[in-house]
Amino acid sequence: MRKVGVLILVVVAIVLIGRIAGQPATQGADAKRFIGTWRLVSITRDGKPDPDRGEHPTGLIYYDGTGRMAVQIMPDRARPKFAGPQPTPDEARAALIGYTAYFGTYSVDERAHTVTHHREGNINPGALGDFVRRYEFAAGDRLILMPVESQNRLTWERVR
Repeated sequence: MRKVGVLILVVVAIVLIGRIAGQPATQGADAKRFIGTWRLVSITRDGKPDPDRGEHPTGLIYYDGTGRMAVQIMPDRARPKFAGPQPTPDEARAALIGYTAYFGTYSVDERAHTVTHHREGNINPGALGDFVRRYEFAAGDRLILMPVESQNRLTWERVR
């Protein structure tokens, strides 16, 4: 009888652990503020527009309540159309410079004011893995993301 009780206890523990593991971690106030769709307002490098992206790049970033995220940023500069069904090396290079596209999961460290994008897929095959950004929430429902390794600032505005 005792073995049956222990077995039941083990099964209950496994079920509870499975349920907990399948749910997003408890989120603090800042982490909850990330959830939603954000439209790119600006990107600056050392306080100036990023030359690879142009004056007014466009983009969207999504954070959901289960810890998933995705981002697309398209540069605002002339990019030649492909002359044929397959791009030439120069056409492919011009199309990719300044373009950002990746997806994965994210985690927020509210004490350090960082959000980490755990990139699972990326248009740049050499840029998978973790990407840490400092963050701040600004007035007017704006989010500013700053990669820890550079002076870039990406300003986003919540889509309503």
